[in-house]
Amino acid sequence: MSKPLLLDIKNLSTHFQTDNGLVKAVDDISFQIFRGETVGIVGGSGSGKSVTSLSMMRLIPQPAGKNSRW
Repeated sequence: MSKPLLLDIKNLSTHFQTDNGLVKAVDDISFQIFRGETVGIVGGSGSGKSVTSLSMMRLIPQPAGKNSRW
């Protein structure tokens, strides 16, 4: 019996236009989470953990960040 799919992220990207040009904070990530799994997002400072989480919840203010559809 397979576990139900709870979250399916495909090709998620979030970019910010700054005075110094385009910053690709999250660039083309994909993953799935199934019922019963525990998931952690880890990485160094500035690696995109918070932007990934906020993008998944569609909480990045527009037009500051431009989200791809997932």
